Amino acid sequence: MCGIAGVIGWEEPLEKKTAVFEAMQAALRRRGPDQKGMYIDSPAALIHTRLSVVDPENGAQPMFFSRMDEDYALIYNGELYNTKELRLELNNLGHRFRGHSDTEVLLHAYAEWSENCVERLNGIFAFAVWEKHRQRLFVARDRIGVKPFFYAIRDGVLLFASEIKALLAHPLVEPEIDMDSIADILLIGPGRTPGRGVFRGVEELPPAACGFFSRGGLRLRQYWRLEDREHTDTFEQTVEKVRALVMDAIERQLVSDVPVGAFLSGGLDSSIISSVSSRCLRGRGKELCTFSVDYKDNERYFQKSRFQPDSDHVFIQRMNQYLGVKHHRVLLDTDELAGALYAAVDARDLPGMADVDSSLLLFCGEVKKHITVALSGECADEIFGGYPWYRDQEIRERDGFPWAQSTAYRAAFLKPEFAAETDVFRYVDTRYRKTVEETSVLPGTDGNERRMREMMGLNLKWFMQTLLDRKDRMSMYNGLEVRVPFCDYRIAEYLYTVPWEMKDYQNREKGLLRMAVRDLLPGEVLWRKKSPYPKTHNPAYRKAVSEKLRDIIADPAAPVLRIARKEVLEALLKNENPVMWYGQLMAAPQTVAYFLQLNYWLEKYRVRIV
Repeated sequence: MCGIAGVIGWEEPLEKKTAVFEAMQAALRRRGPDQKGMYIDSPAALIHTRLSVVDPENGAQPMFFSRMDEDYALIYNGELYNTKELRLELNNLGHRFRGHSDTEVLLHAYAEWSENCVERLNGIFAFAVWEKHRQRLFVARDRIGVKPFFYAIRDGVLLFASEIKALLAHPLVEPEIDMDSIADILLIGPGRTPGRGVFRGVEELPPAACGFFSRGGLRLRQYWRLEDREHTDTFEQTVEKVRALVMDAIERQLVSDVPVGAFLSGGLDSSIISSVSSRCLRGRGKELCTFSVDYKDNERYFQKSRFQPDSDHVFIQRMNQYLGVKHHRVLLDTDELAGALYAAVDARDLPGMADVDSSLLLFCGEVKKHITVALSGECADEIFGGYPWYRDQEIRERDGFPWAQSTAYRAAFLKPEFAAETDVFRYVDTRYRKTVEETSVLPGTDGNERRMREMMGLNLKWFMQTLLDRKDRMSMYNGLEVRVPFCDYRIAEYLYTVPWEMKDYQNREKGLLRMAVRDLLPGEVLWRKKSPYPKTHNPAYRKAVSEKLRDIIADPAAPVLRIARKEVLEALLKNENPVMWYGQLMAAPQTVAYFLQLNYWLEKYRVRIV
């Protein structure tokens, strides 16, 4: 994995802007601590920072290739999981390679198939290719949206980067927000409207989008989308197809020239990945390392709930006994968890998921001491229907984002002058309905089956994107590459068409997935009720973040008071409000921490409201 950035502009020589480009590069140094490279040849400047994972000697970027009167320059962030097949096909077409990196294969694939190469790629990626003689830039992002690509167009100049901070390092991009930005932060955050980067004029290349930038501007197209089709496989055939897809995705993502490990929470998804990875690596004479996160005194304060019925510790122990792997347990304390809230904002460039972010940031920092690549279980819940809102009929049948049905509660925090400028319910509802209307559903599909297609569309385009943002920024902040096998687009394509009664086999969340891997896990883990990402239950955390926010809002000049009402923040500090801010992950303590992050962000990034 890496960091990429670039500027394309014809108005003045870019060779005079080296200091600016170096600042953009420095902003991405945590994503790519191993190597850096830069190409400047007006009107193009391409910037790269590298985390070496595959072919360290021959994978440096920008990478160059000449073919049929065209000179290509590539910068790329990601991993291809079908490199072997692509290289063989390109070899048969006459291409020859110096090394074995996926970067070189991608560059040759683009030279051979131009923009159509994206349809052949299986992987996670964001990349840009400059065509020197045609004077145009091609940009693309992976189908699911695992790797980030932000951009801005100012006075005919295109600026792009893996992270917003690199755009802000250029004088053409100002840290400004408007009413839509504020609405995203308070009504939708930590989610974001698809395609928007919250800062005014900062956009995000949508998942499965590609296109060209030239003197005529930016032209984008969507090269893939989930399409509903008739599912003709029997349940037994579906089980076998799911098993084959999941195992193949995991095995493909173990390719690396550096040590690989796995996150292990003792839940179904991470346990599947750990089991398959362990077996595969053992066959190569290697041993898998697993990693888990826990919090000081959590066993003392843990209380069962509808969302978190049991603690992870016992199940992690059981999995490690079952696999016989080397395990590392990372224990986080309350003070460091609260303190890392601000580093998490630095990583995301926006207020995020509070301690759900900061804990992952700290965890990844510890994991990086042992390995450079880790596999994680994100996105199985979105694809296989694991979240509570898939199975709660009352929530499922209610309009609105099922993880954030709290618009009235959220709107109460808005200062009156901002609340008066926007119809808060319409703002949220418009985004919800647009996503539902874009969902592919076969004619004649009604009732619960139609709603399940809509739910999957909502989750993939909204909730999952927030989690992917989190995983990418918190891991890459530590120079750790985290891969997400359940995001393989082939799994999403197939599962999209599978009827709900198959996914919900035996009335169990992800019942279909459980059946597909029933011989890979011990029974108590296989049938364990879903439990979300672990968070602290220590009341000291709520106390710590509340004291911090209380001190902040005591200052009338506190940045957060430019947006939020002081009296409502004070009420938040006094009461244990039962309203969840964002799914089961963000209760009252995390809501307090979210406003801490918001205040820090406004101050650190010198945000101006326009």
